[in-house]
Amino acid sequence: MLQAYFESIKYVGHLLPMSFLRIFLGYYYLDLVVQDWPKFVMKVGGYSDVFVAALNKAQIPAWYRLLLSEQIVPNWQIYAFIIIALQLVVGVSYIIGYVVRPVSALAILLCLNYMTFYSVDQEIFFKLLIACHIMLAWVGAGRCLGVDYYFYKRRRGLWW
Repeated sequence: MLQAYFESIKYVGHLLPMSFLRIFLGYYYLDLVVQDWPKFVMKVGGYSDVFVAALNKAQIPAWYRLLLSEQIVPNWQIYAFIIIALQLVVGVSYIIGYVVRPVSALAILLCLNYMTFYSVDQEIFFKLLIACHIMLAWVGAGRCLGVDYYFYKRRRGLWW
């Protein structure tokens, strides 16, 4: 497997800039986990305030507002744990380069979720993140400097 790791630079080296973007985004998501975990444990100023503040926004669709008020706000600890776990999965997957394509779909859903929670000023940032995730999924960025190349060589398919 280690040989396939170094061989990936030789055969798909044109994806090297994408792999650096992938690793940077993985670090970004792991940094979000490190920042959000103390808020979840302390239960002060964390996701509960974010979920309640999102209810007051006008741009949220009616079905999402109903989901927030009926399911997410009463059970905010479960949903906060799910969000932190998804951030951890995306971060680790991007750093090691394993199943980047399906995980980038999860990352797109996380970014869409963040767009509803945070201010309009940060909307451009999340749109840029969505574009980066789409690009990583499109080119299969885990094949260069990642574990995906090992599986791509042996079992070609949509996942790799």
